[in-house]
Amino acid sequence: MQIEARAKINWALEITGLRPDGYHLLDGVMQPIALSDTLCIEKADTLSLTIEGSPLSAGEDNLIIRSARALQTFTNTHKGARIHLIKRIPMGAGLGGGSADAAAALKGLNTLWQLNLPMETLLAIGVKLGADIPFCLKDAPMRAQGIGEILTPTPCGRTFPLLLIQPCEGLSTKEIFTAYHQQNPMGGSVERVMEALKGGDLSMMEENAVNMLQTVSVLQKPVLQTAINSLYASGASFARMTGSGSVVFGVFERDSDARMAYEALKDQYPVCILTQTAL
Repeated sequence: MQIEARAKINWALEITGLRPDGYHLLDGVMQPIALSDTLCIEKADTLSLTIEGSPLSAGEDNLIIRSARALQTFTNTHKGARIHLIKRIPMGAGLGGGSADAAAALKGLNTLWQLNLPMETLLAIGVKLGADIPFCLKDAPMRAQGIGEILTPTPCGRTFPLLLIQPCEGLSTKEIFTAYHQQNPMGGSVERVMEALKGGDLSMMEENAVNMLQTVSVLQKPVLQTAINSLYASGASFARMTGSGSVVFGVFERDSDARMAYEALKDQYPVCILTQTAL
């Protein structure tokens, strides 16, 4: 079988607290995008992983293998699979590529191994492996709260053309959260962001959407703000950093506007990807 593992963007990302175990409590809105990795899965006696398009480790530390092992342990199965990952989503980007791959593996192996586990069980397994995996399992516009496991479907009025830029290497999420506590930036209105997404209103989105990690990430990597400015200068109606970086995205009203921005910026930024939001 072949499964697409879609990347995501954060329209808004706010920090609302800190759990005793060190996990941050979040509130925000995420949406899948058309950019995806592909997992090709077939039956085999043992579990194995090969990777195309990335130097990622294919060993037991890979999140795909860890997800498969968690599924084996939960169901007490010894079935195997040959998994081949075609990697397109940039790494260290805030696009949720690793979580999307893990979610695709959980769904694919649940079918291949005929485990028939309900989505609620897959969500419970996934959240122990990574906070974004439940969202990637749902694979639809969502408000995400808690550590990312409390998901509320968010109506979305339309899709938008996107231009993704990765102007620097990946940032350390741990370091960014540490810096966040030293800055304590202001939030916006997640409810208004949801309303803007429902109505397809980028002006309302611009007024209310905040990624509270963006300010501290820009302090560490000013080129992030330079890239955001470039997106606005090239016609984006809305531009933000996704996750804790290092990708920033510009949202455009029309495909032709996004294409023009891509042509203007592709030589300046080696990682410059034209795509769109997805429902």
